[in-house]
Amino acid sequence: MTETVTTPTPEPGAVAPPPGPRRSYAKLAADESREDYSLRYAPHSFRRWSPATVAGTALGGIAYLADFAIGASIVFTYGFGSGLASILTAATLIFLTGIPIARACAKYGLDMDLITRGAGFGYFGSTLTSLIYASFTFIFFALEGSIMAQAMHQAVGLPVEIGYLVTTLIVIPIVFRGMGALAKVQAWTQPIWLVGLVLPFAVLAFEAPDAWGAFTSFGGTEGAGAGFSWIGFGLGTGVALSLIAQIGEQADYLRFMPAKTEENRRRWNLAVLAAGPGWVVIGAAKQLGGAFLAFVALEAVGTTHALEPIAPQIEALRPWLGSFALPAAALFVIVSQIKINVTNAYSGSLSWSNFFSRVTHRHPGRVWYIFLNLAIALTLMEMNMFAALNKLLGFYSNVGIAWIAAVAADLVVNKRAGWSPPYIEFKRAYLYAVNPAGFGAMVVASTVSILAFFGLFGTYAQAFSTFIAAGLAVVLCPLIAWATKGRYYLARPNTVNGPSAEVADERATHLCAVCETAYELPDIADCPVQAGPICSLCCSLDGACGDVCRKDPQGAGGPVLLPVPTVPRGVTSGA
Repeated sequence: MTETVTTPTPEPGAVAPPPGPRRSYAKLAADESREDYSLRYAPHSFRRWSPATVAGTALGGIAYLADFAIGASIVFTYGFGSGLASILTAATLIFLTGIPIARACAKYGLDMDLITRGAGFGYFGSTLTSLIYASFTFIFFALEGSIMAQAMHQAVGLPVEIGYLVTTLIVIPIVFRGMGALAKVQAWTQPIWLVGLVLPFAVLAFEAPDAWGAFTSFGGTEGAGAGFSWIGFGLGTGVALSLIAQIGEQADYLRFMPAKTEENRRRWNLAVLAAGPGWVVIGAAKQLGGAFLAFVALEAVGTTHALEPIAPQIEALRPWLGSFALPAAALFVIVSQIKINVTNAYSGSLSWSNFFSRVTHRHPGRVWYIFLNLAIALTLMEMNMFAALNKLLGFYSNVGIAWIAAVAADLVVNKRAGWSPPYIEFKRAYLYAVNPAGFGAMVVASTVSILAFFGLFGTYAQAFSTFIAAGLAVVLCPLIAWATKGRYYLARPNTVNGPSAEVADERATHLCAVCETAYELPDIADCPVQAGPICSLCCSLDGACGDVCRKDPQGAGGPVLLPVPTVPRGVTSGA
């Protein structure tokens, strides 16, 4: 929540800011150790972690076991042949679209929402994608929480309804503290997770060496057959592609990557590739591994329990661990789900913050939106969304892939063709409310693919609805940008820190004329209303300026930065 205070006395040598109310932020919103620059550019002074640390933290978030359940569900429904093709195809598409997005987030210090703004969607156009991303985080939080609750029920008999509540509450203290706490949790739990991940497959390699051969002949539990089916392939790929928005959660960590230099160039590139699109390599292996474990356990536990990751884990470990198989499997599942659900809750708080800041022009702090995201996830768990896994994820993937494909097309095609600015402009002061290039492409692609998903265009179009979404988004985004000659990317030129500006050091800081806090230059815009610099968040929260700078770019053009002394590096703080 914001409040106004009287204008303080300027520092010696500084030009006094224009008269008017100043903004101060609530304690939680002003503490960047918790806030983590949730609505703005992550400054160099905050990016204290090495490429390896950032990559390790980002990869820690893919410890989830939903991959196991998704892979098992695909193979059980469509058979091994179609399931294998579906998983590998989806992984390839996710990897290719993730490369440009990961590099842009790491290079510019921006999260997925801010990248989307400048990559063809516009300032308010990306509001819709914030909701899409938020829905991804609470859907998968609910899915992962359901798996954790199943493990606790198996281990100690805790009713799953109470387990849902426990899985929700347990992540709050960690997510509350932000990136620093997340990095520690991911590092501390990584050894346990790695042992738990590998051990079941090691046991089966010795105890059931012929199981993999039998698995490749598995025809599913619904009579699909072990061979290849185009319909099964299309539908299975749609389910696997529901994970495409995971790149957003990876981006929430990648924005803290340090600047790339000649000294760290190789490590930087490797870390971004591994922690960005590289997550899906492990993800695809987990989907196939989860399907394999479920197949081995099928006869012992039945179809329903085989799709719950805890039961196959127990069955796989039993030959070596005996009665200790249950607690060992439960520990692995609980650790895995904590690792991913702190990420889901963290990323959800970021997306909700972005959404509400633009709609309400208020920002009480990222941490408050943790509770909103978790409340929705808890409701989904109590509604037993796990039972409708395939249908829910198949529907969601139509929208998710249209969004991600449009952003990737802008970064790869439009920027190279010169229809989109060569950098990412995320500040309200320079953006149109809606850019038809990305936003229009996503709306058209997702609408057509959803109609196909519900069978309007026939059986094959229904099965391949996600391919329709991806294809239309990739084609329409450059086509609209070309037809409009890139007109809707910038409402006015950025002469402060855009490509045309002569800036010697982007780490130089300026005091925001509204909150009077120092921010690095990429987070600063020139504001004709304030007659001085304004930080991106204060600009977003201003509901009374009337967007003068965008409506009259000629009259408002040109930098009007006040000649205040810059603040030494390392002093940058945030609202």
